[in-house]
Amino acid sequence: MLRIAYLERVMHQAFLDTAAKEPLLEVVRMSLDWGEDRILETINTCHAYYVQASRQELPVAYHVDRALLARCPDLLMVASYGAGYDTLDPAACTEAGVLLCNQAGGNAEGVAEHTVGMMLSLLKRMPEATAAMRAGRAQDRAALMGRELRHRTVGLVGIGHVGTRVAEILNLAFSCRVLACDPYLDAATIQARGATKVEMEQLLAESDVVSLHLPLSGESRDLMNAATFAKMKKGAIFVTTARGMIHNEPALHQALASGHLAGAGLDVWEDEPPPPDHPLLNMPTVILTQHTAGVTHESRANISRIAALGFAEAAHGRLPPRVINPEVVPAFQARWTKVFGQPLLA
Repeated sequence: MLRIAYLERVMHQAFLDTAAKEPLLEVVRMSLDWGEDRILETINTCHAYYVQASRQELPVAYHVDRALLARCPDLLMVASYGAGYDTLDPAACTEAGVLLCNQAGGNAEGVAEHTVGMMLSLLKRMPEATAAMRAGRAQDRAALMGRELRHRTVGLVGIGHVGTRVAEILNLAFSCRVLACDPYLDAATIQARGATKVEMEQLLAESDVVSLHLPLSGESRDLMNAATFAKMKKGAIFVTTARGMIHNEPALHQALASGHLAGAGLDVWEDEPPPPDHPLLNMPTVILTQHTAGVTHESRANISRIAALGFAEAAHGRLPPRVINPEVVPAFQARWTKVFGQPLLA
């Protein structure tokens, strides 16, 4: 049996339903009421830990970092609830011989639709029109003249599962010119995903809309700052459904307040939710959502199902998909063999 621990709640009932069909999986629910010592002791009795991915919804004591791994030396693998893994430290997992998986792609449709919806709403100036009507200032329709998405140039920073689906929608429905900056993919791969590979400077300079689709890491943190916002076209739109702290919020506020950028669609924040007095919350050119791009019935069911299936792959002696730290695989396989008495097949 592969024992899997999770804390308080799963993202969707589909995880428990799928796991229940696998006779080699045992799912262990933990409660915050237990206290830190009992929770960590329970995690250490399990082979796997299924971890909430939102850093501010999970108490820091239960983030998978060096401190937790030091107290749970028997843990073999961890998996995040979603595509993000902000609550898990890949380097610490690798050092401990722990396999780290995410559920990339499971919510791609929900996030992609949200992204394109924000683009359309901002170009058509819907948030501004709503604010003007509520304030009784909507007499002059020409003052709210918008733009169409069709034939626009859209730049995608990162073109994984979500970025690829966004590119597909933009190409098929709106005949957009889609640019993509992704240092981990070659031009042919990006072309096959529906975009033209460019460097960041060109993407910022030529795009009418810039949309982020990359994970938060040391490399991406503060990627969009005062200097990069200044390099965007005047009147361009900024959209992110990626992760907070990839964009610098004060710098974005300044770029919008100065009129350099025409609008922004923000689904992710440094603090989630942001405080009510946050300057960006009071700008009529900004669409605000609370990390809900992938929070659809369909996406949550799908992402939970594939998480359970990933654990099932391991339980049947096969390397699960969507491994974030592939360099750990040899050490993980050796630890697996020691525990279960048979090798794990790659």
